[in-house]
Amino acid sequence: MRQKILRFFTRRSTWASPYILFLLLFVVLPLILIGLYAFMDYEGRFTVSNFTKFIEQPEALNTFIYSVGMAIVTTCLCILLGYPAAYILSDKEFNTSKTLVLLFILPMWVNILIRTLATVSLFDITGIPLGQGALLFGLTYDFLPFMIYPIYNTMTKIDKNLIEAAQDLGANHLQVFVKVIFPLSLPGVLSGIMMVFLPTISTFAISELLTMNDIRLFGSIIQENIMLSDTMNYGAALSLIMLLIIGITCLFDNSSKDSQLNQGGLI
Repeated sequence: MRQKILRFFTRRSTWASPYILFLLLFVVLPLILIGLYAFMDYEGRFTVSNFTKFIEQPEALNTFIYSVGMAIVTTCLCILLGYPAAYILSDKEFNTSKTLVLLFILPMWVNILIRTLATVSLFDITGIPLGQGALLFGLTYDFLPFMIYPIYNTMTKIDKNLIEAAQDLGANHLQVFVKVIFPLSLPGVLSGIMMVFLPTISTFAISELLTMNDIRLFGSIIQENIMLSDTMNYGAALSLIMLLIIGITCLFDNSSKDSQLNQGGLI
């Protein structure tokens, strides 16, 4: 009996059971419910009108297109600001790099709503009006660490022997960056793009606070419809559309990483 109990607690499947139960209750079951409600009307009958409504209704479609545009601009700003920062922080000669990396990551420990409220107070103190500019600033500020850290983590893992070999072959600093560092850092850039682009589309609290609810993103449309019982099915359909976009983006990211690895193997 003692051996059976010991064998039970030493099996990996035993310790994995709580995580499996958690995934089933809080990940798989909600996804199944979203899929079911998306293809049902208010009376519980099967329908695809929730998806046709999204295509035919100009407000939701225009908000989605606008959200994608804002996400692209925010992602580009995060790349322009985050890549040089990650490149500098990954330099071994930069003795205080670990401390500065901690300072960049430190805002991630604070709740995103608190950071957004602090940004609103900053604009109020300086007298800058809230609007699209404030929204871009807030999105970039909130999601910039999610761009810096993946790139920094990838750059620190680059084999320095490759850089030294390129320098021994006569490559200057620009050529080393273009031919060696930048291609090898692309997996981190792609991870950063995913971590910035997708949350930007689905967020709603940041846009509501930084624009006084004048500008709504796609997440706001989903949240408003989910909160109302008579449009909950339509909100579920919008959520399913958002999940499909996330899935397609993840597949694209994985295929891009695989191609990068294959190119690295050929080189």
